[in-house]
Amino acid sequence: MTTATAAELETAWAERVRANRAQVDLIREVPDHDFYAPVSSLFVADPRRTGEAALDALVAIAQPADRWLDIGAGAGRYALPLAGRVAEMIAVEPSASMRNALRTGKAEHGVTNLRIVGGVWPEVLAELGEPPVADVALIAHVGYDIEADRLCVAVLTDRSPASVADPFWPIVHGMDRVPLPALPDLAELLRARGRTTEIQRVERPQRTFDSFDALATFLRRQLWITEDGEKERRFRSALAGMARERDDDGWALASPPVGSVGILTWTPPG
Repeated sequence: MTTATAAELETAWAERVRANRAQVDLIREVPDHDFYAPVSSLFVADPRRTGEAALDALVAIAQPADRWLDIGAGAGRYALPLAGRVAEMIAVEPSASMRNALRTGKAEHGVTNLRIVGGVWPEVLAELGEPPVADVALIAHVGYDIEADRLCVAVLTDRSPASVADPFWPIVHGMDRVPLPALPDLAELLRARGRTTEIQRVERPQRTFDSFDALATFLRRQLWITEDGEKERRFRSALAGMARERDDDGWALASPPVGSVGILTWTPPG
């Protein structure tokens, strides 16, 4: 079996990303705006929480003198709790609604060493300085190019988080979803580039929602459909048979995606 080169893997990665984006442009019923605006509250997490395996693994990596760069920080799921364990945290996030949620969390919990930078990587480089120097660079469920001095850390799943809506694509759109690259693809690409990687597998808890409508809102965003029309009716009909109410009154899919979360680490060149 012939091993793919780094260049071949990079090309394949880019082709999948472009195909995924083209598919959305083909079927979308909603405009391209702040994608997370209606659901940003779903990504807020208490920075004082305990018992989350992925966060525990990141805390074990952090050192008190570190400067961390979190690219695609979202509402601060990891940036906020890690800020209390390192010297400085820089959170880069393009979504205005996510940044607002992050600022709220920063104020509520009195986090003083967190800098929030609005924009898309790598266009924000000018604001961060050339080059942006960090001891540890983190990406969690995103795939950007990042530079760091001590360590690079990627928190990814076996399949992209958006894949939770994959079972609905044939029903709603009449086609399978083009999958985005995920943890196995990044690990293969890094190894082809000559990096030595380590992967720590941790439990992937099932995502639950406060109500049936909250679950529907999250999935609808991944399907790019409006709340009226034939596609919405097909979606709602399918969801009625694929969702279940849990004993804790939360809602989830009856058959959630399988797999784990991987904490992928590698040392940057030089």
